[in-house]
Amino acid sequence: MNNSSISVVGAGIFGLWQAYMLVRAGHRVRLIEESSTPFAQASSRWAGAMIAPECEAEGAPIIVRDLGREALRIWREGYPGTVDNGTLVVAHGRDAGDLARFASMTEGHVAVDASRIRELEPALAGRFERGLYFAGESHLDARKALGWLLDEFRTLGGEVLLGTKWDERTDGVIIDCRGIGAQADLASLRGVRGERVLIQTRDISFSRPVRLLHPRQPIYVVPQGGGRFVVGASVVEREDDGPMTLKSALDLLGSAYALHPSFGEASVLEMGAGVRPAFPDNVPRIVVESGGRVIRVNGAYRHGFLLAPVMAREVQRYLSDGRREGLLFSRP
Repeated sequence: MNNSSISVVGAGIFGLWQAYMLVRAGHRVRLIEESSTPFAQASSRWAGAMIAPECEAEGAPIIVRDLGREALRIWREGYPGTVDNGTLVVAHGRDAGDLARFASMTEGHVAVDASRIRELEPALAGRFERGLYFAGESHLDARKALGWLLDEFRTLGGEVLLGTKWDERTDGVIIDCRGIGAQADLASLRGVRGERVLIQTRDISFSRPVRLLHPRQPIYVVPQGGGRFVVGASVVEREDDGPMTLKSALDLLGSAYALHPSFGEASVLEMGAGVRPAFPDNVPRIVVESGGRVIRVNGAYRHGFLLAPVMAREVQRYLSDGRREGLLFSRP
């Protein structure tokens, strides 16, 4: 099918990886996005962008971890902004049971004591007695990665149509990556709200994502450079994409303060929430319809950045030789 016409609909992380990988393979690819501003409507822009397959195994099916390991290699080989400093998971002494449970449900970590925590993140010296270090994980800046993929797609000759609606009468193969926007076409799809705060401070620095296991609000804090940090909570079982509530903001910021009091003096640059699409088992799917002319790639849940490269690879293989192997392919 090389040089065939393919339209990718939706310029979130799934759509961008689909478009980028297909244009690299020699296809003529058109990327269609309803928003006139790139990423303005994509839940991907709110992501913490941790490429952390081992940590995700704590609350996800094993297939997510296994495919995430493959995707991590693709990110490292393909995206120059990937930061390979691992992940640190910590908990206060009263929450030692949560840390033990996290350890029992994951692989690829070593237990670390207060001395090792100080070596990894000097800012946390004296604050935690024990933790888990996942040395093989990575992270990146979500919006920079989205921008890089879009720029690379254009450089490789892909066509970008912003502010454009579409319908299934579009010529050629259609790869539908609209996320929650495809809910009418995928009956089992539900929305899961993801919330984050972007803060800035010069009083503290991290070299890697730090996850705090906290009974009220477990959070992740991801360094973005320039003293900026993404503070986020993984999922909230609600479908609305309205502004963050006062309670949510207090929970997030309170947990950040519990991680380190210096965050109390940080500037709040941005608060926001996006609705992530998810299937009942929280595993993404590739749904082939209309004799292969329509391919729906959806259900990212909280694994969009982690799994996007693998989803794109599987679609590319299908378009190349009709291969529909593994659990990612599903009937409508």
